[in-house]
Amino acid sequence: MPQVLEFKLPDLGEGLTEAEIVRWLVAVGDVVEIDQPVVEVETAKAMVEVPCPYGGVVTARFGEEGTELPVGAPLITVAVGSGTTPEPEPAETTSGSGNVLVGYGTDHSRPARRRRVRPAGTAQVAPAAVAAAAPTVVAPVVPAAPAAPVAVGPVPVISPLVRKLARDNGLDLRALHGSGPQGLILRADVEAALAGASAAPDARPAVSAAPDAAPRPAAQGERIPLKGLRGLVAEKLSRSRREIPEATCWVDADATELMAARAAMNAVDGPKISVLALLARICTAALAKYPELNSTVDLAANEIVRLPAVHLGFAAQTERGLMVPVVRDAQDRSPESLSAEFARLTELARSGKLAPSDLTGGTFTLNNYGVFGVDGSTPIINHPEAAMLGVGRIIPKPWVHQGELAVRKVVQLSLTFDHRVCDGGAAGGFLRYVADCVENPAVLLRGL
Repeated sequence: MPQVLEFKLPDLGEGLTEAEIVRWLVAVGDVVEIDQPVVEVETAKAMVEVPCPYGGVVTARFGEEGTELPVGAPLITVAVGSGTTPEPEPAETTSGSGNVLVGYGTDHSRPARRRRVRPAGTAQVAPAAVAAAAPTVVAPVVPAAPAAPVAVGPVPVISPLVRKLARDNGLDLRALHGSGPQGLILRADVEAALAGASAAPDARPAVSAAPDAAPRPAAQGERIPLKGLRGLVAEKLSRSRREIPEATCWVDADATELMAARAAMNAVDGPKISVLALLARICTAALAKYPELNSTVDLAANEIVRLPAVHLGFAAQTERGLMVPVVRDAQDRSPESLSAEFARLTELARSGKLAPSDLTGGTFTLNNYGVFGVDGSTPIINHPEAAMLGVGRIIPKPWVHQGELAVRKVVQLSLTFDHRVCDGGAAGGFLRYVADCVENPAVLLRGL
């Protein structure tokens, strides 16, 4: 007899606690193979196709498109075993791969096909086949009605985010009547209660505040949910400011020779080299001289961890917001290789196709805010890194060159650093070395 297994939303990357359903790739009654993508979700970092580790017949889907689910919430249920698929292969119906992301785990070269199971001339799974499954089996799903989430605990709340929102605002969830299936309390119910509206369909009082909670007046103006990428950025920057005692130093540099060197390199046949790639190459050389800035602080162990490789993050503005893709082992790359990798990751970021692994693991960040037409900034460190180099716009300015006033191409460089990992001497030495390489690229050649 078939067994119905529940597949829950897996952990899609570090720090991610929820994902939004963008598009279902299967329907109730479809046959799925092991590791076949079943849903496309959007996290705060990327769009991800989630593969199912089981092979069998889809008996339920949890959540409509546009719904945000927490990690660990049910996604689908799959009936596996004898009688669920026409002539199934044992490996596809009796075991799971453990795979959670496309490209990891079991490798299947054959493309998955969506198929409808029609046993005994019907268009859906036989109810008797589903009902006879093991004790962990969920009830059979009628395709005409969406499956309802299962209430958790005495209060029908499935999302930890909803619980936290209520707790932070002193709301008693036991007195709140949810508008979701089976009385499930949704985020909208809590937000409506905070705004003084009734979230219950029978017009009963939606919520009772804790005795010591003061009334909260409803704020006026447009409300924009702090979730997804914006929410993740807010959390990461807030954590950076809470934990890192940062300091910033800056210097103006004459970039005329650097721009001339780039023009000469691009005048010959071969891949073109970007200014960002040259600055990245300078950064990796500077980090080799000042390795304390390529480190992180382990608070649990009360230790500074100096990292052996430079995984260089760079800020990329996209329609979804600011992202920081990471170039792995940047210290081993040439300017041509860095240019190509920057271009590849930027295109993936703008198209929303970056994998979570492309956005994590950075050890140092290069932030070119000059593209916004500004000269300087005091950026917030990309936690848990220890430093970030900011680069302003490169523009003609009056400059004393060889004892005479001249118009030169000048750039402002700023270094924000974690004062726990080094003192001002190391930070100043790093920034001065970067500036010297910008003003005279031959300095970089001497250090290679």
